[in-house]
Amino acid sequence: MNIEKLIEYWINASANDVNTAELLINNDKYLNGLFFCHLVIEKAIKAHVVKNTQQMLPKSHNLFFLFEKANLKIEEKDKYFLGILMKYQLEGRYPDYDPFIPSKTTVTEYLIKTKEIFQWLKEQL
Repeated sequence: MNIEKLIEYWINASANDVNTAELLINNDKYLNGLFFCHLVIEKAIKAHVVKNTQQMLPKSHNLFFLFEKANLKIEEKDKYFLGILMKYQLEGRYPDYDPFIPSKTTVTEYLIKTKEIFQWLKEQL
């Protein structure tokens, strides 16, 4: 197992998902875009988990659990945002889940916040 390649894989996958989230949101596919916002953060955190544990990842989509495994500290306001994103990761996995879909303005703010956290996570590597 090449740790550096795994870290690179997760960060590159996360960067691709930023683009996908933006495309979806710009085309009014808010629920799908928010699902990808969650993936952006999930994959970037997984790069940190690999780096800090030097092991394969636990199979989890829970951002709080992954942040803990990565030994990363986040601010309360960012924890609140992660909680919001957690709601939207369920839709892609459970088709009967029907979350509230925010306005375009709010979804755009979520995309901006996703990009900010992604950038912070990249800088921490």
